[in-house]
Amino acid sequence: MFAIIDIETTGGNPRRDKITEIAVFIHDGLQVVDSYQSLINPERNIPPFITKMTGITDEMVRYAPKFYEVAKDIVEITEGRVFVAHNVTFDYGFIAQEYRRLGYEYQREKLCTVLLSRKAFPGLESYSLGRLCENLNISINDRHRAAGDCLATVKLFEMILNKSPQITLKSC
Repeated sequence: MFAIIDIETTGGNPRRDKITEIAVFIHDGLQVVDSYQSLINPERNIPPFITKMTGITDEMVRYAPKFYEVAKDIVEITEGRVFVAHNVTFDYGFIAQEYRRLGYEYQREKLCTVLLSRKAFPGLESYSLGRLCENLNISINDRHRAAGDCLATVKLFEMILNKSPQITLKSC
């Protein structure tokens, strides 16, 4: 079982910045079987360039749950599942840092669809999610929103599985 995850944040540094949105799609290797998504109040202002990119505003997250209020849900939905993300170091790093702030050590096995894409589709000019989706004819609705990017990652992951069904944790 896989937990395919995407987050949006207030910036690029997990020690300084915070999560503003999360989407998790549980995949059994054949299809999505469960999902979870939420805006998250980062307890700080969202920089204007992030709002411009994601469309997530301070007003949207003002009454959203804080991370500690969704932490148990995220632990439960990802328990016993491989954490999959496009550039897994980014998403996993932010989530692990949020748990460290709460005094908890979050640990999951990880797979990176960037690295898997390089193996499954060698020779492409770029392995960014947007460019991969263009090259592989994957539609992305709500680009730079957690659910939209996560669903695109689900489609990419399924294409990788179809091309290389022997994917293991050692693939990344």
